[in-house]
Amino acid sequence: MMLTRIVLVGLICCTLVSSARACGPGRGYGRRKHPRKLTPLAYKQFIPNVAEKTLGASGRYEGKITRNSERFKELTPNYNPDIIFKDEENTGADRLMTQRCKDKLNSLAISVMNQWPGVKLRVTEGWDEDGHHSEESLHYEGRAVDITTSDRDRSKYGMLARLAVEAGFDWVNYESKAHIHCSVKAENSVAAKSGGCFPASARVSLENGDTKQVKDLTPGDRVLAADERGNLLYSDFVMFLDRAEEVEKVFYVIETREPRRKLALTAAHLLFVGHATTEGQVGLKATFASKVRSGQLVYITDGDSHRLRPARVDKVYLEEMTGAYAPLTIQGTVVIDQVLTSCYAVIEEHSLAHWAFAPVRMRYTARSLLLPSDPPAVNCTVQEVGVHWYSSALYQIGRWVLNGASIHPLGMALDSS
Repeated sequence: MMLTRIVLVGLICCTLVSSARACGPGRGYGRRKHPRKLTPLAYKQFIPNVAEKTLGASGRYEGKITRNSERFKELTPNYNPDIIFKDEENTGADRLMTQRCKDKLNSLAISVMNQWPGVKLRVTEGWDEDGHHSEESLHYEGRAVDITTSDRDRSKYGMLARLAVEAGFDWVNYESKAHIHCSVKAENSVAAKSGGCFPASARVSLENGDTKQVKDLTPGDRVLAADERGNLLYSDFVMFLDRAEEVEKVFYVIETREPRRKLALTAAHLLFVGHATTEGQVGLKATFASKVRSGQLVYITDGDSHRLRPARVDKVYLEEMTGAYAPLTIQGTVVIDQVLTSCYAVIEEHSLAHWAFAPVRMRYTARSLLLPSDPPAVNCTVQEVGVHWYSSALYQIGRWVLNGASIHPLGMALDSS
């Protein structure tokens, strides 16, 4: 089993690296990439370019943490000797933060020393227990820090902000000429654990004419999908890329009016949208669910599921639901609640993701031929709960070789761990 994992991860590396090389500049297959040039943030610029307490950044405010509250145990002290803490209150409060914030801050400290030898990262504000910040500030939850360099050279602050972005902070704002503001998602918030999934109540159509909730799928089930040209067909369900039964998540709900369809999926999941041409045809293009807007076209099954047709999105809204399931089919697509979707998420390249999962599909196909009468045994890689190890490995490799703009800011659940 361990050998199988090593071989599969190796294949992923080859697939992703070769894809990135084919699209990038320069010669020499297999050469190490030159470090990309970092651009300092401009004064008042923030990344991502959305409000701090929204789903695409650090997520909603979850309530003030005090020393007497139950949630105080969520905070952990940071005694990293490579970070200078101002601690003007002399209480150690600035050293207290969530584990996610601590991890990002420690990573940034290394980057600062590499960028400017002899200079350290300096924290001027961390957890606030005295009410010095605005209402619903993430400082009250230990999820935000204000930072400078130890030499307080303001000419460095634009690059410091860029380094904070690279370190993985979920929102970075060059908000003041005196400091950079950084914040992270909550440890257990739905914002920190998006990935790409459908709720437990979502339904698929089976080849025998029945429907089934996505949570009840088993390897070998033949579910309705579509090929790259939009032709409907039935494809084997292989495994869940992510599976969580009791978790509560925020889903984007996308509704069409004529005919009425309702699809729920997480922000980072890919959905096929398009625009009508003069010939009345529609081109397939995968995009993140969080980017879908009213007026765009999605693809739905018509009548008895014999063909696909475009339907205009009437409204998009958020709704919290139970369960999170990400099914993978041989085809790489699946019709959920009569709407065509991709099986993939996080990376906004359906074809690249489908290529990267080729080893999983080939393994399933080979075992299907060897064990045709025992579908569950065909896919011994199905996990009980959580993100599948193959998806996790692929995500980590993708973060290294792909442009950050190709990866959804909410990433995967493992990113918050």
